Amino acid sequence: MTVPESTYRVQLRPEFTFTDAAGIAGYLRELGVGALYASPVLDATPGSTHGYDVVDPTRARPELGGEDARRELSAKLREAGLGLVVDIVPNHMSVEVPKTNRFWWDVLRHGRDSRYAAFFDVDWARGPILLPVLGDDDAVAELSVRDGELAYYDHRFPIAPGTESGTPQEIHERQHYRLIGWRRGNAELNYRRFFDITNLAAVRVEDPTVFAETHGEVLRWVADGDVTGLRVDHPDGLADPGGYFRRLRENAPGAWIVAEKILHPGEPLPQSWPVDGTTGYDALREIAGVFVDPAGEPGFTELANELGVKTGYHRVEAEARRLVTDRILVAEVRRIAALLRDVDAEQARQAVAETMIAFPVYRSYLPEGAAHWAAAIAGARQARPDLAAALEALDAQVRAEPDGELATRIQQTSGMVVAKGTEDTTFYRYTRFAALNEVGGNPDRFGLGVEEFHRLAAEREAGYPAAMTTLTTHDTKRSEDTRARMAVLAELPGEFAEAVRRWTAKHGIDEPSLNLLAWQTLVSTWPIEPARLRDYLDKAAKEAKLRTSWTDHDEAFEAAVAAWPDAVVNDADVAAFVARIEGPGWSNSLGQKLVQLTAPGVPDVYQGTELWDFSLVDPDNRRPVDYAARRELLARIAEGELPEIDASGAAKLLVVHKALKLRQEHPALFRGYRPLRAEGVAAEHCLAYTRSPDLAVAVTRLPVGLEAAGGWRDTVLPLPDGVWTDVLTGRDATPDVASLFDRYPVALLVRGDA
Repeated sequence: MTVPESTYRVQLRPEFTFTDAAGIAGYLRELGVGALYASPVLDATPGSTHGYDVVDPTRARPELGGEDARRELSAKLREAGLGLVVDIVPNHMSVEVPKTNRFWWDVLRHGRDSRYAAFFDVDWARGPILLPVLGDDDAVAELSVRDGELAYYDHRFPIAPGTESGTPQEIHERQHYRLIGWRRGNAELNYRRFFDITNLAAVRVEDPTVFAETHGEVLRWVADGDVTGLRVDHPDGLADPGGYFRRLRENAPGAWIVAEKILHPGEPLPQSWPVDGTTGYDALREIAGVFVDPAGEPGFTELANELGVKTGYHRVEAEARRLVTDRILVAEVRRIAALLRDVDAEQARQAVAETMIAFPVYRSYLPEGAAHWAAAIAGARQARPDLAAALEALDAQVRAEPDGELATRIQQTSGMVVAKGTEDTTFYRYTRFAALNEVGGNPDRFGLGVEEFHRLAAEREAGYPAAMTTLTTHDTKRSEDTRARMAVLAELPGEFAEAVRRWTAKHGIDEPSLNLLAWQTLVSTWPIEPARLRDYLDKAAKEAKLRTSWTDHDEAFEAAVAAWPDAVVNDADVAAFVARIEGPGWSNSLGQKLVQLTAPGVPDVYQGTELWDFSLVDPDNRRPVDYAARRELLARIAEGELPEIDASGAAKLLVVHKALKLRQEHPALFRGYRPLRAEGVAAEHCLAYTRSPDLAVAVTRLPVGLEAAGGWRDTVLPLPDGVWTDVLTGRDATPDVASLFDRYPVALLVRGDA
């Protein structure tokens, strides 16, 4: 199996193609990377900036250069000694532009008689496929026929053979689909989709024929040695994730396979999945958490309560999930409820909704994960004792038929409810301390202790040493450096609270949760361009669905939010506060990065984050990367320069380069895990461990508290016998922690001539 020592994630798009990616192969090799990790490379909706909206899984995306450019990229990477990991999307395909998806076009044209009818999860029993594309139902009067196709402005749809005569409206009535008002989609859709996105139709990849058709090209690349690893997007949406991974492993036995599986704290990865681990959100939670001071929790809770921000996390989460089941995924919930036998339809709907609301994790995988299913039923019973009979019937039918349609659909849909309700709603409503509001995060748990971090790291080394680890992805709510600076606030709850009171009095946003989120965002990304902040706050307000949303706009409120950045980005008081936290934020950034790069797992570096990167949620995190500047800095570091810790971010590039290069050239040093414990008055501020007898890592945590207490003083880090050298500085190390960290707040130590 080809397990890379590390990966570097790039976001391919029409502006950054296969050829552009090939152009950075040499830079990545010099940086120390083991494999290029690419966003989806198959043909996608025209103009797509992310590639997850695949329209044709049988060919490399022409807008990225097509097959010839893909092969050239593979050759360049192979020449540089790099692997290639590609992101694949088995759950859905884009149907936004029907004609670009030949499978969907054929289904619309021929209905159940289409050779591809089994490709999509359509409820054929409910009649024609409903396509919510019209402004409203009356807009059917605006249909026309153009070039043998049914047209609604720029939208085009096929006409079934033999139905061409009559008015456009008469032709429309004879089709295997119906065009309806877009607002009807959430409640009436009769095909499964990706979350609430009607333009992404779910694919029945559990069918071996569908699997073969949609995976054949990528598997050919694996067989040819062009692709060495696969990152599988959203497996929780699949009917049978375990069966899918077993089939994938059978067809790609030598590939490194990681699953984008979001694990709640304490939740294990299903044992039956033949994968090398997750894509690393669990590691992100642990690494970021150990740099958050738990002592800051009371101050932030008090501030949130004072401002009117809700602080009962589980109540906020339940409300958000109920919004999803009752207003957003109504069609999915009704389809599931109809499968529950001998129960009143409305009782069945409520029982299904309450069970998914109560899920303690994203989903279960019956018969695996039966405890999670039991917990969901128990939670639903507690919340709605009046539904006891319906819930008992639901539980009995699911347990009796764990492979049945009811069990399958409720499990694959619970992940949608959790993701939409928690990640995409609660995280924008429960804004007490936003650094914790991360994919796979635990916002009601303030920080992580050192001993717990050691235990979890050792478990990863023992169980999934080839799992991916990450700090930033294309899906994170904020980048690692934004989060690291925000973590400093946990050490200064009183100062931050007083500042927020002053700032809110001058420029408050008239919605408490967004107001508190906005101030945290401003100081953690400063200096930020008003346009970037404006776009972020607009998205945050709409995701929260409190004062406005994507579908129901409060124009006056949105205008007030849009005006806010210009009023605050040059505030001298805010600038002075940022100056106070900037240095400790840099310390946190270097510390968490070195831990991620050296702790158990395969570390991924998200594009551009080898320097400081203060990005926010997508699309902000897909901005272009200046590789010319990074090449220049890397050349100077390779020649021996030891950069200062300053706004250039060169110190972070030093840490990334030295750690990755060590992994690249001496992988045997990164085997095993044992805690190292500092001793002395400031011992709690040092996180340290060994990866082998000849490699040790030490970093600073909670730097504000460290400085306030008088620094390291007599603190020592006892090292095993021998001469230890800091790879970052080239100097010999001593047990004296103050000396060890006098240049950088982190140290990467090797023993002897290892």
